[in-house]
Amino acid sequence: MFAYLKEGVSDPGLQNIMKGFNTMYPYLKQIADANNIADPFDVRVVEAYWIGNELLEHVTSQQFYRHLREGLRMRDRQGAKPFDQLVDKLRHGARMHHSFHVFNAYKRTGHDAQFHDLDSMDACRVSWGKAIHIEGPKITVMAKPLLLDGHQVKLGEAIERTITRRLEDDGTFDELTSGDWITMHWHVPCEVVTEREVGFLERYTQQSISLANTTL
Repeated sequence: MFAYLKEGVSDPGLQNIMKGFNTMYPYLKQIADANNIADPFDVRVVEAYWIGNELLEHVTSQQFYRHLREGLRMRDRQGAKPFDQLVDKLRHGARMHHSFHVFNAYKRTGHDAQFHDLDSMDACRVSWGKAIHIEGPKITVMAKPLLLDGHQVKLGEAIERTITRRLEDDGTFDELTSGDWITMHWHVPCEVVTEREVGFLERYTQQSISLANTTL
């Protein structure tokens, strides 16, 4: 899906698939509206939510608040105190990035409303790694794991991690070579990205972790 969207293609079939993700679509819609982009599935909007880019800086805290209160009904789902903590983070520069939701919402807001643990947060966030070895469907990368340091969450030093391409892979990684950067989600390689995109992803991930640590 990542590579498909990165090509700049948006058709009704893809839109129906993505609208099924009750958490993601409201984010895309709000980011698009804040940037006067008609199509929530515009590649720039999708990149903003998953990777991060300049579009996130154009979403005001008031728009983000309405998104959480009315779009996702976070106050109804989580209660007044957790919601107030979320709102306070908007005042400290929170952005509508996937990592903010992973690290700061705590509960999954889809059908399975369970508290995240460290492993599930590490898998759910979009992570990045530099390929160092490719052998068939196996890709070994150097990637920073999510760690718990006392009561604080942080990214550790890069370690080796081996992941496997999906059987239905569309060829995104056919030309992958050592030194290329890729993203990962739920232990699956997603797309090849540039150093610029890695920079955005790390920036917004670190920001979301810092905000999460204020309420741990």
